[in-house]
Amino acid sequence: MSTLILGLLTSLIVSFIATPYVKKLAESIGATDTPDQRKVHKRIMPRLGGLAIYLGYFVAFFIFVPFTTMKEMLGIFIGGTIVMATGMLDDKYQLSPKWKLMGQLLAAAVVVIPFGLKIGVVNLPYEGSIDFSSGWLLWLGVPITIFWIVGVTNAVNLIDGLDGLSAGVSAIATATMAIVALVMSGSGAAAHYDTIAIYCFVLLGAILGFLYFNFHPARIFMGDTGSLFLGFNLAALSIMGFKEALFVSFIIPIVVLGVPLWDTFFAIVRRIVNKKPISSPDKGHLHHCLLNMGLSHRATVLTIYMISIFFGTMAIVLTKTTKWTTIIVMVLLLFATHMATEIVGLVGRRHRPLINTYRKLKVKNADQRRSH
Repeated sequence: MSTLILGLLTSLIVSFIATPYVKKLAESIGATDTPDQRKVHKRIMPRLGGLAIYLGYFVAFFIFVPFTTMKEMLGIFIGGTIVMATGMLDDKYQLSPKWKLMGQLLAAAVVVIPFGLKIGVVNLPYEGSIDFSSGWLLWLGVPITIFWIVGVTNAVNLIDGLDGLSAGVSAIATATMAIVALVMSGSGAAAHYDTIAIYCFVLLGAILGFLYFNFHPARIFMGDTGSLFLGFNLAALSIMGFKEALFVSFIIPIVVLGVPLWDTFFAIVRRIVNKKPISSPDKGHLHHCLLNMGLSHRATVLTIYMISIFFGTMAIVLTKTTKWTTIIVMVLLLFATHMATEIVGLVGRRHRPLINTYRKLKVKNADQRRSH
């Protein structure tokens, strides 16, 4: 436990001390974010803050993470460095989506192919299993893993729209993964899960050290340097912790990353419904919807924090439930998520099938009562 706390404090202190210097660096090289009609902030803000997160993580990683005994951890570090550098270039030079995607694919390919981080064995609910670690399925496991890493990386990037939002949600997801790893270390493979827990604490400290300067009103943005780096790490850690799991347990990382995946999925649905390109930006994300409902900037961020904590709590609970309890909980969670989507108008005010059906039934019942 002392290693976990020391790792967290080391990365937190380094990140905290580094952030003001990174702010000055961003201003001096012109790595700034200019307001426009799609953005919420009203003044030019320095970005590149993810570099401070990376510096805190970098120092603590080499002191506390036993990467020499687990090659996947070194792969995550190298891949994270690649995607962080991609984000730095974008914060300074505004890279095209094609080049950003290439940097993400390179980072994912590095951690998957030479360092072997990929989906392993998935045990099915009744009998048998799907083994992605051998035979022809080995080659299917590689693209699926790369797709997951790139998808989650971009999902975290997409929610980076308010002061402290992406950093806070990432911190909650990282803390959840750390707790899940500690819980699972007691049920076997202790060394494996202890290493994951140490890594999570190191990453969490680096995020918290930066979040002090990033929470509303922010003094610096993390930029793509931070959001891509954190998204990559969360994606890789989710596979690291659950690459060999029961079928129902395999959904735990999806629940942990519930907020960014939820927002991204319905952003895609929204753009398809409105016949717009999937990659086109808009102001229909979860934080935009909550702001439109009248919540303040800070209240919106805190509300999404609470939703993230709810998802994280559910993920921790799912590690100790039976198969059928897990399935029931997931069905209820999906229903609640869909209802929340309709209430806040995440797809659009006109696209609320469940609410509209309920209203029609309510009107129909009222008409029937009047007729009698």
